[in-house]
Amino acid sequence: MNKVPPKIRSSKSSVLGLTLAAILIGVGTVIFLFNPATHHFYPVCQFHQLTGLNCPSCGLTRATYALAHGQFKAALKDNALFVGLLGVLAVRGAWIGWQRWKGRSHGAFLPTKYLGWLLAIAMVFAVLRNLPALAFLAP
Repeated sequence: MNKVPPKIRSSKSSVLGLTLAAILIGVGTVIFLFNPATHHFYPVCQFHQLTGLNCPSCGLTRATYALAHGQFKAALKDNALFVGLLGVLAVRGAWIGWQRWKGRSHGAFLPTKYLGWLLAIAMVFAVLRNLPALAFLAP
């Protein structure tokens, strides 16, 4: 007598997670293989093109490329905010992993109460990197 195998249950969140992971791996591979400074198929910052000012994410692709190739100093030059936020996210992820390992509750990865602070920090960074005295923050 043949038994029917159990159905594989798939939730929308797991499909979304796998799709997001595949996209991130694909984008990461392209950034790793093709230097944004020498390959010009990457999108340009529309804010910078229209205003001549640097937005908080200007230099992010070059910073990602530099980090992927172990060039920490170049990544900081391209976008210090991004590099700093990656460090904060790594610490937060490690803390959540520790909490899970201990069997404790940890809450959301990025609680919504911090989104306002994140936006404020990004706006201050955008203003500072466009001041002549702090030109070292510009990519």
